[in-house]
Amino acid sequence: MADSPARTPEKTQARPERAERPQTGSGHLTEVTALATDRGRTSIADGVVAKVAGLAAREIPGVYALGSGVSRAFAAMRKAVPGGRPDVARGVGVEVGEKQCAVDLSLVVEYGAPIAEVAAAVREHVIESIERMTGLEVVEVDISVDDIHIEQDDDDTSSRNLA
Repeated sequence: MADSPARTPEKTQARPERAERPQTGSGHLTEVTALATDRGRTSIADGVVAKVAGLAAREIPGVYALGSGVSRAFAAMRKAVPGGRPDVARGVGVEVGEKQCAVDLSLVVEYGAPIAEVAAAVREHVIESIERMTGLEVVEVDISVDDIHIEQDDDDTSSRNLA
């Protein structure tokens, strides 16, 4: 398939131009602004794109957390240490090129939330946020739902003998 976007973002020099992408399903038009002009070049670090993606994903209802169980455990320990900050890029992997980027997300979804709809909403919001804030074209957002979060009533489960 020669017409499908490549997995690896472009590494070529961006031209001083503005490209418009077609309208997406949500009805908004995303403009991708070039990051290199005749007056200079702007580069955006992988960590910046990862933070934007992580924060955008967390804004969607039904998303409980990002990251695998091990990374969430380390994050909890980090928060417990005085002065420790939460890692907003936990559960996010990015590849950033000159004009494009690709994002991998690892999600924990709330029990009862429609997983396919949550994933679609996360994908759309992450793409819109990254393209609006950075000017990079997002070629793909791969989402892995690694777990679901189940709210437990402490009153009912603590008195129950499940053995």
